[in-house]
Amino acid sequence: MDEKLQKVLARAGVGSRREMENRIREGRVTVNGAIAKLGDRVRSDDVIEFDGEPVKATAVDELERRVIIYNKPEGEVCTRKDPEGRPTVFDRLPKLRGSRWIAVGRLDINTSGLLLFTTDGELANRLMHPSTEIDREYLVRVMGTVTEEHQENLKKGVLLEDGIAQFTDIVDGGGEGINRWFYVCLMEGRNREVRRLWESQGVKVNRLKRVRFGPVFLPSKAKVGRWVEMEDDDVSALCELVNLPHRKVDIKSQQEVHDRKRQRGSRVSGSVARTKRRDKGFDWQSGSEKQEFKPKKPGRRSFR
Repeated sequence: MDEKLQKVLARAGVGSRREMENRIREGRVTVNGAIAKLGDRVRSDDVIEFDGEPVKATAVDELERRVIIYNKPEGEVCTRKDPEGRPTVFDRLPKLRGSRWIAVGRLDINTSGLLLFTTDGELANRLMHPSTEIDREYLVRVMGTVTEEHQENLKKGVLLEDGIAQFTDIVDGGGEGINRWFYVCLMEGRNREVRRLWESQGVKVNRLKRVRFGPVFLPSKAKVGRWVEMEDDDVSALCELVNLPHRKVDIKSQQEVHDRKRQRGSRVSGSVARTKRRDKGFDWQSGSEKQEFKPKKPGRRSFR
């Protein structure tokens, strides 16, 4: 193994690759007792330490990679510690030994729904990188008049303060009166991008929930504030999407199966690729689906 230091640190679960680049610049990483610098490469027999603690350099084909799906409620922030004392998305995640959860992207404090977490910083980095072109799907309720012209503008592209932005697809979800529901898709995750796009057309977003990230749908068993863990087959499919090899975990005994389930808590099967959206709406108070709201089925190209 001869790889960039920040890549090895990210794969070890210390943080994302970008975070590790910053920590190297801050002088918090050493290799064989010497302070590391950005651009250093390391081998499997090098001694790596982060803040004085040893970091195990694991080859990509030896890594035990875990991924969980979290249903974020409104009011939580996507930071590990908040100076204002607000609850964070990390507060309710399962505890780990020797690694930590890394968030795949962010949702703002007033947005709920699907967040992915992984123990592998390299997987997180690839899933977030723009070159991967993974689409995100949101269920959004807007207040105001939305015309066909507005929808065409949003699909063609709108100039925001940080550049051109657009939805790749918009599906009318129905609704009555001044409030209407839509499913929208976009290929990136800029700060408050969904809200800013709708605001550019003179309407306001008053509910926003992410329901899909690439092939991963928010499963019905993941209630608000709860997490479920993806099975190895689904993790493999997710890794294949970003050309990352995945070693399936070999559990040899029934006792190991029992211990692993106790450690990991709730699990979800078939969350990647095979999951089908239910043609229902959401009860925003409880986080569960309700029958009376029945949006149109989205098109296959963007939403299946």
